[in-house]
Amino acid sequence: MAELLAAAYPEARCELDYRDPWELLVATVLSAQCTDERVNQVTPVLFGRWPTPAAMAQAPLDELEAVIRPTGFFRNKARALRGAAEALVARHGGTVPAELEALVELPGVGRKTAKVVLGEAFGIAAGIAVDTHVRRVAGRLGLTRADDPEAIAGELERLVPRPGWVAFSMRMILHGRRVCVARRPRCAGCPLDPACVKAGV
Repeated sequence: MAELLAAAYPEARCELDYRDPWELLVATVLSAQCTDERVNQVTPVLFGRWPTPAAMAQAPLDELEAVIRPTGFFRNKARALRGAAEALVARHGGTVPAELEALVELPGVGRKTAKVVLGEAFGIAAGIAVDTHVRRVAGRLGLTRADDPEAIAGELERLVPRPGWVAFSMRMILHGRRVCVARRPRCAGCPLDPACVKAGV
């Protein structure tokens, strides 16, 4: 499976625009229930106004909400981002830590977000990031019957060697966005067809 994905998406990378771990963390939080394309339209304005955790920690909540409104769930996201910024300043000197447990202690940062930040920004294979796309694709491929993201991650991590976790996560996400979509998956010509059991389709 990993080999088929690698052949189909050899240059797979995170499609969020970012320049440093802080920007990736923020963009990943904003990407929940939102497309990367929309997030990439919002973040230049966002980081233009509040480029660092120290700056965002001081952001008026209503102004922060207004900027990120197009990403949806903007009130919750604004509170989470400002809370994460405040925590980074208070606990980590305004620097994004490169440890999973430290990241998940930040407001609004779950294990999936932490794994994405560690994998993409730091090159640390902390685990396979399971979002809605990975959950759907893994289920349809018969790689898991679990619903819990961490249970799915554990099963996938046992199948894929650790050095391949980061790339595998990105390739599964891209496959879920481009081919194995939620409605009417594009099975004809799917590069994973030789290994697909069509579970759940």
